[in-house]
Amino acid sequence: MSLKRTRSIRLAAGATALGLLAASLTACAAGSDRETIRFTFSKREAIEFMTELVAEYNSAQDEVRVEIDTSGVDVVSASFVRGNPPDIMLANYNMEIARFVQRCTLSDLAGTEAAASTREDLQPLLDQYGFCEGRTSALPYSVMAASVIYNKDIFAANGLEVPQTWDELIAVCEQLKAAGITPFYATFKDDWTAGQGWYDYALGGSIDVIDFFEQLAAEGADVGPDSAVSFQNDFAEPIDRMLQLTENYVNEDASSRGYGDGNLAFSKGEAAMYLQGPWAFSEIAKTAPDLELGTFPLPMTDDPSDLAVRVNMDLAAMIPEGSRHQDAARDFLEFLYEPENIEAYNASQLGFTPTKDAAAPDDPRIEGMIEYYDDAQVYQGPSVLVPKTIPVFNYVQAIVLGADPAATLRTMDADWARVAFRAPAVSSETEESAK
Repeated sequence: MSLKRTRSIRLAAGATALGLLAASLTACAAGSDRETIRFTFSKREAIEFMTELVAEYNSAQDEVRVEIDTSGVDVVSASFVRGNPPDIMLANYNMEIARFVQRCTLSDLAGTEAAASTREDLQPLLDQYGFCEGRTSALPYSVMAASVIYNKDIFAANGLEVPQTWDELIAVCEQLKAAGITPFYATFKDDWTAGQGWYDYALGGSIDVIDFFEQLAAEGADVGPDSAVSFQNDFAEPIDRMLQLTENYVNEDASSRGYGDGNLAFSKGEAAMYLQGPWAFSEIAKTAPDLELGTFPLPMTDDPSDLAVRVNMDLAAMIPEGSRHQDAARDFLEFLYEPENIEAYNASQLGFTPTKDAAAPDDPRIEGMIEYYDDAQVYQGPSVLVPKTIPVFNYVQAIVLGADPAATLRTMDADWARVAFRAPAVSSETEESAK
């Protein structure tokens, strides 16, 4: 099939989503022989943006019609089982999605212009979840970076600099406490906030996350107190430092406060720092749109070179092997990765664009993370690198609320060993048959 669409057709000034959709439908009616592809998109808060982008593509050429499907990952998984997968996917890259990669059910995107445009130093973050040998199964589309959010006005009023070492962080906390200001606002009623923020930042600022999980996978069912790596040995010191913060420098009612409470309290200046991702900015802005906020990586050692920010592949692009419209799906893939499209999407979501020539984000609230992202001083949260059958968020919540950390980490070792023991080995024959 030869596609003749004109690239880089931009929205006319003042065009609305309604107008674009109408144009798309009109084009469809006029050309009933258009090849239709199904595009699944899993980020609910960006559906409006992506719907407009799909409409723009549909109205810019007359050979392919893209239908956007926002029904979610469970429906996508079921479609693979039924042998009717989507033609192209943009999905949060996690263990659920990585199963498709590990089973070699996604086509190789190595020869696309989109693949050539993406940063090679981000590939290890994708490979952490597994890979299909010899294939580029997924391409990063949006990287979300998260770190400590801080109130710039409170810092300035108290003559505080952004800390770069553990000792400097403790000094900042002590000075804030002496001034009657709560250093960190914590929301331990919601277990995910304890996991995504406190646990992930503490560990990511202390250990080499990729190396740890590679060694942990190699240990498999032998993980325990005497293995080369283990939760109980490698995580003990970072968890102890995390507890120093949660026991001494958070709001007294942290155990009964949830995510919504935290956003509201922080918007009112009830604390100087907040361990949340950029998704919290829009919620905080509902109450305090002019609040001066910034970000910095949580320092967990006394070596500034250990500073890094937590990232996740918020979206990755994939084309299933089972798609019957490979050429059309690749054409739409290239459209998605055109600089003006991928960069506009990430700007709208406060994400980082994972292409080589993309400009840095210009939002001052996240500029404190740019240098670390640019230098690949990043890590994926340890909380998302374990199977869902290991309830990490529950465990972390229990620790910050008083459970014995040593016993909890031993339980995590036992959980990992049990999951590894039950996991079936994937033989070379199985991998070949999956292709």
